[in-house]
Order: sequence, then C-alpha cells, then structure tokens
Amino acid sequence: MCGRFTITLDPGELQDELDLGDFPADFAARYNVAPTQPVAVTRDAAIRAVEWMRWGLIPFWAKDMTIGVRMINAKSETLVEKPSFRDAFAKRRCLIPADGFYEWQKSAAKGPSIPHYYRMADGKPFFFAGLWDTWKDSEGKPLNSCTIITCSANKLVGQIHERMPVIFNAASAWDWLKPAAIPDLQKMLLPYPAEKMNEYVVSTAVNSPALDGAELVRLAE
Repeated sequence: MCGRFTITLDPGELQDELDLGDFPADFAARYNVAPTQPVAVTRDAAIRAVEWMRWGLIPFWAKDMTIGVRMINAKSETLVEKPSFRDAFAKRRCLIPADGFYEWQKSAAKGPSIPHYYRMADGKPFFFAGLWDTWKDSEGKPLNSCTIITCSANKLVGQIHERMPVIFNAASAWDWLKPAAIPDLQKMLLPYPAEKMNEYVVSTAVNSPALDGAELVRLAE
C-alpha cells in the first residue's frame, strides 16, 4: 500500500520538473503526508493546475464521508470490478505529485516496524496515478477526494512489501489524464523500474502523522 509520502520541492521547482500549472497559494513542503489530509492533485492534461483534495476517496454515492478512511489506495487489478472505483477509473483520473514515499518493514523481533523511504535515483519528483470523486454532504456542500492506485511491487520495494504505488515520470504521466479505452489504461498500471529508484531506512519518528519536518527523510542513525 501507500500510506505516507513526501512532496518537498517548492511550486516553482515542481512546475519546472513536472510541467505543472498554477499551485494553491497556501502550498508548502510536506515530509509526512498522511491519509485524510489535503493533497495536491492535478486532473486536467491541458490546464495542469494543482488543487487540494482530501486523501481517501469518498464515492459520490456514499452516505457519509467515513468510507474515505478505507479508500486511500485502490488496487490496479480490481479497478473495473469495485463499485467504489469503476466509474472514477473510466472518467475521473488524476495525478498526485510527490518526491518520495514510505513503506514499513516488519521487525524480526517484537519491536516497531522499520520505515523505509523510497525516491527516484536521480532525485526528481514524480506522480502517483490516482482517481478522484466529488461527494456532497447533507447540505449539498461538495468535497473532492482522491485515492492512490497501487500495483505489485518491483524488486526494490518487494523486499519489504508486496504492493507499491503506481508511479509516472514527467514524460509518461499526462497520457493518464487523456481519454482512453480501459484496456489501454490498464496497461499503464505497472511497477516502476526498480533500477531507477533507491531507498534507505529512516527514523520511526515518521510513524506519527503529527510530525512533518525535513529530519524525517534523513538516513536513520
């Protein structure tokens, strides 16, 4: 799964590296983005503007927003089968900019799981493949939310976890937002090449979503 990630570059750098449009005025670097928090999302391949959405997809038909807590990830293999994701897969795809993500390795002893930080080998930012939806509360107020699609892990991530987020680089990402047949979209949902990524162990301080500083991505001592 993908339950925490980072987006630490400033808007100008992200615009240059990922060919993005305008960013929200209150955008700031994040070192520990967690479920239910606002995440930066782009959903239009022409305008490429970035907007806030809640992480944890709330389908438009949901009775209440609590379902979103269980919808932070969507398995690529079952998108066409799950009512929560099927319509969004066909009509409401998005890209979520990031520059790293965390996965946890179960400890051989009975201690806490060990967090690993994954990023591109060249240090560049990238996109997660995502889906979005708009839900309205009892008063008709809309809320946009999103989920990150996962696939089988590559050899690097697979050393500690069987799943990983679907990742696009700047060159391949925008096709995800363009109209396409479902079989063609499914072909895009592949593990990112392991040789283009690196990883290292970081402090268990990242376990707390209340912490969000640059020290979280430093190599653990």
